[in-house]
Amino acid sequence: MPDGSLSTSGAKVLLDCPAKFRWQQTHPQPPKRHFDLGHVAHKIVLGKGASVAVLDFKDFKTKKAQEERDAAYAVGKVPVLTADYARAQAMAEAIRAHRRANTLLNPDHGTPEQAMFWRDDETGVWRRAKLDWSRRIGGRLVVVDVKTCNSAHPDAIDKAVGNFGYCMQDDAYREAVRAVGLDDDPSFFFVFVEVEPPHLVTLVELDDDWRELGWRRNRKAIDLYAKCRANDEWPGYVSGIHESKPPRWVARELEEI
Repeated sequence: MPDGSLSTSGAKVLLDCPAKFRWQQTHPQPPKRHFDLGHVAHKIVLGKGASVAVLDFKDFKTKKAQEERDAAYAVGKVPVLTADYARAQAMAEAIRAHRRANTLLNPDHGTPEQAMFWRDDETGVWRRAKLDWSRRIGGRLVVVDVKTCNSAHPDAIDKAVGNFGYCMQDDAYREAVRAVGLDDDPSFFFVFVEVEPPHLVTLVELDDDWRELGWRRNRKAIDLYAKCRANDEWPGYVSGIHESKPPRWVARELEEI
């Protein structure tokens, strides 16, 4: 958009520290290798995404492997080792073997990586989102987001939703669908798949409390973004002097002395 736009990933950084958000806006970020396997799995599952360069090396320790990896990054491709590509394929197969996840992500019925832009009614801030997958079931639009993870155990997922701001993504994507007029009441599901065999899959829908928290976090980020832009001020963590106090575990230790 002509005056910039706010994504969910940007909103999460902004809430942590506006100065960090601004730095990332004005300085190109290098590729993050820990996301590469997820990008490749998305490409296989969704049939769309960044081009993949499969490199026939055991690891990236040799100079030649590093050169080919960096060359792939330079042209916008995702470099992946042969073994990791096979792992991504196995992850995709695990999703296909999961009856409900496969129904949602049926390649014959849906739209991959759909970008959306809309204005926030209260501030006029442009927002953006890219849906992994969307399709209509029974007349209702269903949005699906695929997450690779170390553990798809429900307890681990509950922690990840809060820690990684997935509740913000749920709220933002539903709002995007409503704002562009695709559906007034869309459904939203996450498909979590483990990166290690046997690549267990868990289908997740957030409850009302998570969705309320996602809305509150997004509202706070949008208002903060509008304020920072209006004043062209992007503060760091604190504006004055931070008075350090013992965390709870240290406080308990003090009580025992």
